[in-house]
Amino acid sequence: MVAKKPRIVIIGAGMAGLTAANKLYTSTGFKDLFELCVVEGGTRIGGRINTSQFGGDRIEMGATWIHGIVGSPIHKMAQELHSLESDQPWECMDGYLDSPTTMAEGGFELGPSTVDPVSTLFKKLMDFSQGKLIEDSVCSEELSVGTFLRRGLDAYWASVKDREEIKGYGNWSRKLLEEAIFAMHESTQRTYTSAGDLSTLDYDAESEYIMFPGEEVTIAKGYLSIIEALASVLPAGLIQLGREVTKIEWQPECHRSVEVENGYGSRPVKLHFCDGSTMSADHVIVTVSLGVLKAGICGDSGLFNPPLPSFKTEAISRLGYGVVNKLFVQLSPSHDHEGKKLNKFPFLQMVFHRSDSELRHQKIPWWMRRTASVCPIYNNSSVLLSWFAGKEALELEKMKDEEILNGVSVTVTSLLSNEVKFIKVLKSKWGTDPLFRGSYSYVGVGSSGEDLDSMAKPLPESSKSGANACPPLQILFAGEATHRTHYSTTHGAYFSGLREANRLLQHYNCVGVSELLQH
Repeated sequence: MVAKKPRIVIIGAGMAGLTAANKLYTSTGFKDLFELCVVEGGTRIGGRINTSQFGGDRIEMGATWIHGIVGSPIHKMAQELHSLESDQPWECMDGYLDSPTTMAEGGFELGPSTVDPVSTLFKKLMDFSQGKLIEDSVCSEELSVGTFLRRGLDAYWASVKDREEIKGYGNWSRKLLEEAIFAMHESTQRTYTSAGDLSTLDYDAESEYIMFPGEEVTIAKGYLSIIEALASVLPAGLIQLGREVTKIEWQPECHRSVEVENGYGSRPVKLHFCDGSTMSADHVIVTVSLGVLKAGICGDSGLFNPPLPSFKTEAISRLGYGVVNKLFVQLSPSHDHEGKKLNKFPFLQMVFHRSDSELRHQKIPWWMRRTASVCPIYNNSSVLLSWFAGKEALELEKMKDEEILNGVSVTVTSLLSNEVKFIKVLKSKWGTDPLFRGSYSYVGVGSSGEDLDSMAKPLPESSKSGANACPPLQILFAGEATHRTHYSTTHGAYFSGLREANRLLQHYNCVGVSELLQH
């Protein structure tokens, strides 16, 4: 009788899943050793990477930036694929646009002398929290990044309390303006981290997060070009779309051998799909989002049967996972009375009164007050972009296009004192998509980097040997939320997929495994 090849099933065709599949399939001797399958619940590959088109421009609905190019595997792949150059314009092709125009509610343009001191303060405080600067007076007693930032602002005010009031900004006092500028930077930081409220972002863990050195860039031919390259080596049929997993049955304890009579065949893991079909496997690499895992550990009808061990469920519960959405709007092709195009739209930073202030412009919607900017996706583009995090990101998903267009138009028109019209809108909906349930992870207050390590541990934990031993490495975990220092990023997802593929290759003593579990 010919022995069955070990079957490896990867759940999810995003960066982590396809990196693992690519590594396993291309490793020496793979075809003679394993059966491999990637099951994806959606109708496309890419996961939280989704390159699209809007207003004639290439845009990213999900992952956008390569965060540092020195040492980044994503940048290296993009270079090898010649994906960093394109004849077609693309989102953020100019990098981070310089020289923003900062407008305060009421139509007041704020000069550098007002904006820069607060911006410098905010950057310095974030550098402290991220471990880039060290000072004796900064300690790790802060519970959250939000608390630390606000204490820093209070200390700043105490040090400059005898300054003169500013004039020419209507009802704005100096302190109100500085607080609003600071809040603008907090809104931007919330989109960087996905923490809808920075008071939920752990201070101690912030310094563990690592960015690659060098500039941050976007991919000219789209992030999807990386995904397509990873998938291109896999044979037709290996990736199965529309195969949403509803249950993962596994064997944490084995008191007797796992044989045909218990419904698993000779394989210890059984996957149940939404269409009622099943599939058995020796090893399953789970790459679903932390949001799906959070939903999957709840109640008797959870994703795993039996439930995951407490060390795993507690890590899943403690870690933060937020919603960040992008809003694209297209400018109306307006002309002045001489038939000439209006001046190009600026990189607009927006400074608003607090929500409880009587000085607010009543027609500016609350959700627009919690975004920091509206700006062209590249110089001279008619497509503008705003980022939203937390409750306003979820609100955006529920709103009709007409309501969004009106809210953006009212806000921008009131700030620029010039009527601005928009004709089309496109938004991401990561929060309500059941395959993602959010955007990316962060280390919440009460959590730590150790929880990210716990996320990466395979199951079962048992190290027993002999007749009653559990089949090893039944469930492995990959994805950005399983990487201690590169969580929330595509390269974190990449490293995690490589890590779990190498774990299996090492387990089977495969020749040609050059990368160990260093990632």
